[in-house]
Amino acid sequence: GNPSGATSDPANATNYLYVHPQYATGYNAARGIPVWTSWHVGAADLTKAAPRQDDFRADPGLPRQFYQVTPQSYSGSGFDKGHNCPSGDRTASLDDNSATFLMSNMVPQAPLNNQQTWAHLEEYTRAQVQRGQEAYVVMGSYGRGGTGKNGPATTLDQGRVSVPARIWKVVVLLPAGSNDLRRIAAGQARILAIDTPNDNSINPSWEQYLTSVDKLEAATGLDLLSALPPAVQSQLQSQVDGGRAR
Repeated sequence: GNPSGATSDPANATNYLYVHPQYATGYNAARGIPVWTSWHVGAADLTKAAPRQDDFRADPGLPRQFYQVTPQSYSGSGFDKGHNCPSGDRTASLDDNSATFLMSNMVPQAPLNNQQTWAHLEEYTRAQVQRGQEAYVVMGSYGRGGTGKNGPATTLDQGRVSVPARIWKVVVLLPAGSNDLRRIAAGQARILAIDTPNDNSINPSWEQYLTSVDKLEAATGLDLLSALPPAVQSQLQSQVDGGRAR
């Protein structure tokens, strides 16, 4: 989906639609970070044919008039270069994995949020896929100002990269198959919605931050799960998942 109504017109610099083969992004050049990123995870994405590339770099595919965020933009900030679409969800080829290290896929993320809470959620999602599920994922951030290992900050790189206050994700899990929209509409999917503080004092358990899609939409102004019929949206978006106990 396209939850912000982003367009591929470079003049729309705060809501620029940028589609890679590996994921789609609504990018805000004024903040130097994505508004949202969406992708699909199936068993074919998790073959581990490609090792982690770690080739963080500026994104040459962005319009030339956009500021080029680089790995150095984050240097010494106390924040991780936090993937939106994670490296571990794209291991089928070198190109797929390398695409996740473009700086347009990063957000300043408190290290313990990135390395513990978020990593645990990513691992849980991949484990479900390896057990016969497929996942549709959308992730983003909102607000201004987080707390990394050096304390609070609102921006990096002389104001060019915004530090968000909250980092969120929606995961739609359903048994691997076809006619996915129809199956989701028929109630065969599980919806995980998580909204976390971008703060190094975060709880390592992602389940502490489960919420509803409705609440995420109210906080972000986005229209999530927009490809579903309105009646199905309203039913699914009010639910809060039970976490691993399910």
